[in-house]
Amino acid sequence: MNWITSLLSNLNYATVYFLMLLESTVVPVPSELVVAPAAYHSAAGHINIWLVILFATLGAMTGASINYLAGYYLGRPIIYKFANSRLGHLCLLNQSKVEKSEKYFDDHGMVATITGRLIPGIRHLISIPAGLAKMNYWKFLLYTTIGAGAWHAILALLGWYLHDVVPEEQLNDKILEYGEYIKVAICLVAAAALVYFIIRFLVRRHRSISNNKE
Repeated sequence: MNWITSLLSNLNYATVYFLMLLESTVVPVPSELVVAPAAYHSAAGHINIWLVILFATLGAMTGASINYLAGYYLGRPIIYKFANSRLGHLCLLNQSKVEKSEKYFDDHGMVATITGRLIPGIRHLISIPAGLAKMNYWKFLLYTTIGAGAWHAILALLGWYLHDVVPEEQLNDKILEYGEYIKVAICLVAAAALVYFIIRFLVRRHRSISNNKE
């Protein structure tokens, strides 16, 4: 997709917003190569890093809402049909990936819309099962904002840090190298967050049962 390459070479608030909107739907746009380079330029004083994070998160919220509404109103048969279509395959999508995101949502509940935003392969699809499950939209949007904001802040910090470490021509390769370590760390954080929510749920349930017995 040459037009995406063109946008990646001309990063500003509008292109960051638009590319992150696409990344949160079904278009394969790597957020690592959008937010981190934009923050790299922020460190040089060209744009504001806080606005980069803001517009990236707004774009993610918009794209996620599109997926949510598609799941909510179109239903599973049409979603699967699109995933298995030629256009779906051009977007690197297939039914197996959608089913994987559904399983993640089913296994982890509504908190998946936070943790799922941090996990590669799940991030851009987690909104679909939220829509299919008829999750409350405003709660979905809140959780999406938290997860997307956290991810974009991490990428922005990486880009800002790399400004003093590597020349621009080596930036993307270094981002991808660091990105692998970040993904592992994020998966561990997501797992820890999940354990926390499960423990909190079990504690509340135990207290509720104890109070009912009294």
